Amino acid sequence: MIRLLCKLFVKDAENVTSPEVRRRYGTLVSTVGILLNVLLCLGKLLASVLSGSVAMTADALNNLSDAGAQIISLISFKISAKPADRDHPFGHARVEYVASLIVSFLILTIGVELLRSSIEKLIHPKETEFSLVAVIILGISVALKLWLCLFNRVISKKIGSKVMEATSADSLSDAGATAAVLVSSLILKFFHVDIDAYMGIAVAVFILVAGGKLLFETNNLLLGEAPDEEMVESIQLVVSQYPEVLGIHDLVAHNYGPGRTIASLHVEVDGSDNVFHTHDVIDNIERRLVAELGISCTIHMDPIVTDDEEVTEMRNKVIALIESIDPAWKIHDFRFVKGDTHRNLIFDVVVPFECKLSDRDIGQVVDKKIKEIGEDCFAVITVDKE
Repeated sequence: MIRLLCKLFVKDAENVTSPEVRRRYGTLVSTVGILLNVLLCLGKLLASVLSGSVAMTADALNNLSDAGAQIISLISFKISAKPADRDHPFGHARVEYVASLIVSFLILTIGVELLRSSIEKLIHPKETEFSLVAVIILGISVALKLWLCLFNRVISKKIGSKVMEATSADSLSDAGATAAVLVSSLILKFFHVDIDAYMGIAVAVFILVAGGKLLFETNNLLLGEAPDEEMVESIQLVVSQYPEVLGIHDLVAHNYGPGRTIASLHVEVDGSDNVFHTHDVIDNIERRLVAELGISCTIHMDPIVTDDEEVTEMRNKVIALIESIDPAWKIHDFRFVKGDTHRNLIFDVVVPFECKLSDRDIGQVVDKKIKEIGEDCFAVITVDKE
């Protein structure tokens, strides 16, 4: 069914890096979601009228909020497909993250309101009646929500969409919440115990958890996250295949929306090599990163001395001393300046973000350690966070 829908409504469906194809997928998924959620909302409202169940009313309004979320997603995919312009040189794909943020607030608002209604019924009970029609509607709803979950999950993996990933998770939690309401109806029928208000609270909690999770994930995307390990390893794999590259550091990646990653990194190269040859190698690496990983990368060359025994020996000593302070600490961009009265060891120290020391404290610790090489040695360092 999913494959058939994609074949019918998404032209050039396999070209998932195309903004236009992504827009078509977004339109398809959002349209299907809007139609099904509106139908489910109407069906559950009918069921709530027949049974007087606050939990069913809560579930119906949850479907209405889902339909609203899909409308926002539909608009976001249309905007994100717009090409780059003078004011937005990296395109408009980040609007998907803004849409996710709006959806999360919408879900949280619905959740709070439903929690309030359920607690009110718990305090002031109203009789709930069993309705076979309501049970049938709820059963169909669970099946449709599970299908929507699968539909969004398949497409989200195909095009790398956070909005669809969030919608998939939301659909799964909706299926669980509706199943809980269904169970409460069956318990009322066979055991004559009314737990409707408690199930209403459970549904509200489901909604709040889903909204909170989406808000947290979207907030991280908008603030900017460190590149994931898979991306870092993929970049390192490509770059390290070139023998001219002696080291890699200062990798920074900026996410401008699905399929739009801008990165920069430094590579250490032999300072005695022909600069034109080295520049040609760097150009080839940048082209491969775009072609194979879809990452637009700017690479900075850091020439290092490789044919001076004294510099090499001093670099190895410094590496050993820094690792003796903390095995997680690393160095790069090492230079050695030898004067008449003192020797300057110039390098960057890379420490984890979890390190509690200030940059000034790190400098003092490193300088004291460097004195083990000689009292005339001074550390001139820059602290980087990894």
